[in-house]
Amino acid sequence: MIYFNCDYNEGAHEKVLERLSKTNMEQTAGYGEDEYCGQARKLICRLCKDDSLMVQFLVGGTQANMTVISAALRPHQGVLSADTGHINVHETGAVESTGHKVLSLPSVDGKITAKQVEDAYRSHVEEDSFEHMVQPKMVYISNPTELGTIYSKAELEALSQVCRKNGLYLFMDGARLGYGLTSKENDLDLEQIAKLCDVFYIGGTKVGALFGEAVVISNPALKEDFRYMIKQKGGMLAKGRLLGVQFLALLEDGLYFEISRHANELAEEIRDACKKAGYLFLVENPTNQIFVILPDVKLAELGKNYSFCYQERVDEAHSAVRICTSWATSRESVEKLIKDIEG
Repeated sequence: MIYFNCDYNEGAHEKVLERLSKTNMEQTAGYGEDEYCGQARKLICRLCKDDSLMVQFLVGGTQANMTVISAALRPHQGVLSADTGHINVHETGAVESTGHKVLSLPSVDGKITAKQVEDAYRSHVEEDSFEHMVQPKMVYISNPTELGTIYSKAELEALSQVCRKNGLYLFMDGARLGYGLTSKENDLDLEQIAKLCDVFYIGGTKVGALFGEAVVISNPALKEDFRYMIKQKGGMLAKGRLLGVQFLALLEDGLYFEISRHANELAEEIRDACKKAGYLFLVENPTNQIFVILPDVKLAELGKNYSFCYQERVDEAHSAVRICTSWATSRESVEKLIKDIEG
């Protein structure tokens, strides 16, 4: 069985493991206050071209989302998100468990627009009984989105502008950020993201690390007491240096972007094969997630040798599945899949 169901089936890139092994018996300070986390913080600030940024390391995406959102919001406030957003559908109510409501906005491609945010905010403040309702205070987006789409620079600028005009925080979930930044359609970089967002994170778990997300905070208001919140939410890893070491290995020589590009290139080959075979897509996107619509008969045939992530039923005879490549996907596996798609 060859797994194309997600981008975290494998362990970690060999260079990450080598660095972990090399530093294994060193004694360092705990809780992310070691020299490796310090070096990784400086490196991320350099890549973002802003030494004023706060960088903190957490273990996983849901933990990062819950911690950032609960740290930013007061008890009566909520977070705007696409209805397909990870915090809305795939986190077991983690945000709600902290007392904050996810205020979902309709989306067909995983993205939300500046107009939607403006309309949602205006709808709240112009309501006669606004004090009886959850106040929107943060906007959550992911890049790439859960449907593999990406935000353009213009779209992110528009979102940033409307958030700042209305006093809303803009938070970008970057669990798959490497795949977004190396997409052929991308026109964003880390520097622009750091300037336009109040907080975002660089995902490691799905891009070559064993585990780890680097939370980057630019807004001073969100920096205060953030480490208290990390500890309270169970995210302060005692052996925190394991996170710093991994991000150094991924980011020092551009490995993070190299392996992300690899996944996108292989995904494009699979996407082209699906198009040549006459298959349509639930959503078109330029990253490592492919949402193809297949006849149930063909899906059953492919299912004998490949694992995909079932997305939804399209009609009586067709289903949409996610085919996902990763930093570790081999060309051999992709060539086998393409042959069977075309066969």
